[in-house]
Amino acid sequence: MVEILGWVAVMDRATWLAALRKHRAIAILRATSLETGIQMAQAAVKGGFRLLEVTWTSDRPGDLVNQLRTTLPGDCLVGGGTLLSIPDLQDAIAAGIQFSFMPHTETALMQLGQHHGIPMVPGALTPTEIMAAWQLGAMGVKVFPCQALGGPAYIRHLQGPLAHIPLIPTGGIALTDGRTYLEQGAIAIGVASSLFPQALLRREDWPAVEARSRQFLANLSSG
Repeated sequence: MVEILGWVAVMDRATWLAALRKHRAIAILRATSLETGIQMAQAAVKGGFRLLEVTWTSDRPGDLVNQLRTTLPGDCLVGGGTLLSIPDLQDAIAAGIQFSFMPHTETALMQLGQHHGIPMVPGALTPTEIMAAWQLGAMGVKVFPCQALGGPAYIRHLQGPLAHIPLIPTGGIALTDGRTYLEQGAIAIGVASSLFPQALLRREDWPAVEARSRQFLANLSSG
């Protein structure tokens, strides 16, 4: 069940995990301008994405979240990412994020997000870090940078002791790699540069971004 309180979606664990299992991938937006971010999001959504993360390194990220919450289809969820500090998270909550990703795990950030009913997905890499994040109440753990430790094989190795923890690998995931990550135990995948290569962004080739998004999602369900 999701209860709307102003801009904030209070989402319980079951609802959030169901969204991850249904959609299986999160499009990560790092936008150099507000207009570029809107175009990136629209292209990804046209290609089939329904989970979108606006990084707080983007231009005017709060305005971008607000715009996307207002204009995207109602079945889309818009979250904040690269949230490094309490002010970042406060701004993101005020903008209307529906979930939160961080590259690290910090108790104060976790507590603030949980207070506002935001699904918190902190970043961790080693088994010790992943377990610590889970014990703080994470609704999933961002395994970052996953590719640095072997990519899908690393996710497989984590399944033995940590299969009960929803893992979301990000960092360097290629367009054709997503299905392999899911097969090795990931609940979902965060993808950025594979969807939004700089060459396409510079040309503002949004149909090509849409096509890449559709291809990525098709690869997840193929085989």
